[in-house]
Amino acid sequence: MPIAPTMPNTTDPSPIDYSRIDYSQWTLRQRVFRVFVLLILRLFAKMKVEGAEHIPASGGFVLAPNHIHLFDLPVIFACVPRRTVVFAADKWQNSLFFGWLLSFLGDAIYVHRGEPDRRALSQALDVLKAGGVLGLAPEGTRSRTGGLQEGRTGVVYLANRSNTPIWPVVVFGQEKAFACWLRLRRVPIYVRFGEAIHLPPGKYRAPDLETHTDVLMMTLARLLPPQYRGVYTDRFAEEEE
Repeated sequence: MPIAPTMPNTTDPSPIDYSRIDYSQWTLRQRVFRVFVLLILRLFAKMKVEGAEHIPASGGFVLAPNHIHLFDLPVIFACVPRRTVVFAADKWQNSLFFGWLLSFLGDAIYVHRGEPDRRALSQALDVLKAGGVLGLAPEGTRSRTGGLQEGRTGVVYLANRSNTPIWPVVVFGQEKAFACWLRLRRVPIYVRFGEAIHLPPGKYRAPDLETHTDVLMMTLARLLPPQYRGVYTDRFAEEEE
């Protein structure tokens, strides 16, 4: 069965019990950091956020964003009203800035390209079954073109196994941040939350995972302007005809 996220087989010396975390609120340092990020965004960006008010106050779901820039995480982090555990590539674990950022937030499960680690996969399911939000980009890696890449089946797999919905979200404009700042301009950033995707019940096999992943990716394409739809541009145009 194809699974998009693959987990490291290293042993965590001080593992987090994701089934016991209080997902009803951010920790104190997370709240402080969110205020700091929001302040920075208000100073250096023009933010427009749509649909965040529809995020439920409780209950687990997989947050499924597009992924085009390193600024995606702090922007989405600042806009999501729920405490969120994210999947992050293990290359960022030792990164000077992003490694510190993820460690500071304390809610990251690191992933790498290799054999699936069932322990980490179990942690992800613990998050969802405990009523938490799990952030996972269905593309699996950052887009180098700015447009959507082919979706992988990890998001749908985890949502199906945990019997939780998928909440699509797109963010764009942040990839132009440095160009705008060099001109002493505030960068326009848009965040759009779609409607929850509730999967039909049942144990999914590979064709089911691929079918529902395709639905998810087309949902993201609809939330994005045409120039960000990437490999789904032609499909989107065909459906609009």
